[in-house]
Amino acid sequence: MKEIRLVGDDIGREQVEAALGAWLSQYPRRLRKVLLLPPDFTRGHSQAGLIVQILYRMLAPKTQVDIMPALGTHVPLSRDERLEMFGPDIPEKRFLVHNWRTDVVKIGEVPASYVAEVSEGLVDYAVDVEVNSRLLDPGYDAIMSIGQVVPHEVVGMANYTKNVLVGCGGKSMIDKTHFLGAVYGMERLMGRDHSPVRRVFDYAEEHFLCSLPLQYILTVTTAERGRPTIKGLFAGRDRSLFEEAVRLSRKHNFDLLDKPLRKVVVYLDPSHFKSTWLGNKAIYRTRMAIADRGELIIIAPGVRQFGEDQLVDGLIRKYGYSGTPRILEMVRQNEDLRGSLSAAAHLIHGSSEGRFDIVYAPGHLTRTEIEGVGFGYMPLDEAIARFNPDALHDGYNTVGGEEIFYVSNPSLGLWSIAERFAD
Repeated sequence: MKEIRLVGDDIGREQVEAALGAWLSQYPRRLRKVLLLPPDFTRGHSQAGLIVQILYRMLAPKTQVDIMPALGTHVPLSRDERLEMFGPDIPEKRFLVHNWRTDVVKIGEVPASYVAEVSEGLVDYAVDVEVNSRLLDPGYDAIMSIGQVVPHEVVGMANYTKNVLVGCGGKSMIDKTHFLGAVYGMERLMGRDHSPVRRVFDYAEEHFLCSLPLQYILTVTTAERGRPTIKGLFAGRDRSLFEEAVRLSRKHNFDLLDKPLRKVVVYLDPSHFKSTWLGNKAIYRTRMAIADRGELIIIAPGVRQFGEDQLVDGLIRKYGYSGTPRILEMVRQNEDLRGSLSAAAHLIHGSSEGRFDIVYAPGHLTRTEIEGVGFGYMPLDEAIARFNPDALHDGYNTVGGEEIFYVSNPSLGLWSIAERFAD
């Protein structure tokens, strides 16, 4: 099939429809049954919701279209979230829910020797390749994975095979690749393609996903004038499409600064960020820009819990965001943390390693809860009074005579001083 490579300043719906229509017309036979794998509501800025709506309208009712959001460890979409992201015209019965603990089957194993090689000897475990059992249904003529290529704290650049192997994957892959990335070092891999985690995904694609009727639909987006803007649309199977999207994302989603930032304020949209598991993107995506002994203030009106499920929430409350050396020691000493390596990785990711202060202003967690996991606390009302999101713009602002750097959505990019991001 001929691939889609569409790049522009503001790719509109009509262009997306024309490109996808031409692409679908190349299938050698009529598609009777198709599985779409978009991200969940927390990644709505990907414009995957728009793409699903377009594909559904083009394919249904002649084609049975099933839609399974690639939740990974996240909670399922609520009815309101589903309607906001995918619109009212797709019947609810067309949506499937992925459960990373119960719905997967093992299709292979990335050997320990290979993991040791790509991790420079830091870890040497094998990784089970597990995917949702629906992906193995021979009745599907096509499986289309949809999502945004953007800097990511675990794999370096999000999407492509990550959407399948993690978003629709199982515990071993999620736990062990998250831990691999954390041990290797988040600041060594963010914004880069060929990270150790990506190489594990590439191994799985080459050896175990190759027989599936997979196609990837990748976007590169920004937020301009308060709305998501598509800068690139790529569709096909070859890895070169992902590589092109990575280069485009590095052009649009990176903010490389000349000097470290003394104070950063990040706002978390309450409709998307309801846990620190998700909200800590505020830490991941800005940490390479923050000065030593600087301060990060996270205004989080929707945050009401730490983990996305009770087990992980309990582990975060028990061990806290207490830095790499302590968490690695706790993994060695405690079976519960060894059994949930993605939670251990998250605890490493969420620590500044004592380099800068992290202050949360949550809507639903108490001072005791926030301070209990190692963060500073600021009442939400006080944070909004001092740093009113409606009065700030992305980038440098002056508030009360003090210079701050404001980020309205940490999911959309990566901020770093240039020397920390030198290739």
